[in-house]
Amino acid sequence: MRVYFDNAATTPILPEVAESVYSCLTNTFGNPSSSHFFGRQAKGELENSRRKIAKYLNCSPGEIFFTSGGTEADNMAFHTAIKNLEVTQIITTSIEHHAVCHTAEKYAHENNLTLHFLDIDSKGHFSYSQLEELLKNGKKTFISIMHANNEIGTLADIKRISEICQKYEAYFHSDTVQTMGHYAFDLADLKIDFITCAAHKFHGPKGIGFLYVNKRIKPNNLIHGGAQERGFRAGTENLSGIVGLAKAMEIAYENLESHQNHVQKLKTYFKEKLVATIDDIQFNGETEPEKSLYTVLSCSLPKTDKSHMLLFSLDLKGVACSGGSACSSGANKGSHVIEGIKGDPNRPTVRFSFSHLNKIEEVDFVIEKLKEIYQTVTI
Repeated sequence: MRVYFDNAATTPILPEVAESVYSCLTNTFGNPSSSHFFGRQAKGELENSRRKIAKYLNCSPGEIFFTSGGTEADNMAFHTAIKNLEVTQIITTSIEHHAVCHTAEKYAHENNLTLHFLDIDSKGHFSYSQLEELLKNGKKTFISIMHANNEIGTLADIKRISEICQKYEAYFHSDTVQTMGHYAFDLADLKIDFITCAAHKFHGPKGIGFLYVNKRIKPNNLIHGGAQERGFRAGTENLSGIVGLAKAMEIAYENLESHQNHVQKLKTYFKEKLVATIDDIQFNGETEPEKSLYTVLSCSLPKTDKSHMLLFSLDLKGVACSGGSACSSGANKGSHVIEGIKGDPNRPTVRFSFSHLNKIEEVDFVIEKLKEIYQTVTI
């Protein structure tokens, strides 16, 4: 038996989504920029997908710009803020995804901008009062704070952040890669400037995502050389990926509540079994349902003489999970998120992440394998 509990890294594509991608690849091969029948057919599929996505988010289709995924979308948001909106100050946190942290540092250094990293507590929360204090200097500011941390699952109150941003006329970007397709977004009500999406985080294809840009802002080109995406992102569109993204979003949003309930029960059950099975287990970030991403559970396990082999041991026993952010897998450097919340670097960290495809029996299987591992090591 093999169990896949690394859904925060990527999710298996749903059969219905794969079918929509295959159908597009075989039946709608035209270039959306061509004026003949085949091009018009492809253009129709492209814009129908854009309208479908916009409907689920309650925004205008013109506010959706397709990208290669979340990393490009994050970069495009920063690029627009620096080059178009001419901000002079960036505010973020040290536990953002590297697509935000590294991009913020790059643009701040190259453009001589003020860069602030908000203080983070042991659960992964920042101080809203500190955010307000930093905004009182009157500088034109770009704020980038993720909706849910991809490693520890702690949720930020993006509605509250957006209200603070409105008060001080700051621009607000949120990396919503881990929450898109898992939570409802009403962008007519949520006053936010940029949010991001990667289809493969909710059972869509890899290599496709989007950046939502509030209609009051015109994005700045990150890729040049063509008039695609209304002139703001050159290159022939990944039409089959876009169709797959729209199909995955359709399935996600039409089953949102049932998927949430199912996965939250799995997570709660898993946490209870871990506490009952492993002495001195701890959890990173928030774990309460109203404060935590329901698809992620980050565990800080007791140190053993084979801690460095824990993930490898789990893999050998048929359990796929992660030691932190999947984007850093294979690197020797520890997680910047665990470091940011002052986690114990000597305790092995394992991130289990779930989808609606997972079952209770799989949780029981993982618990048994962890029990086997901890029975054969010296603590």
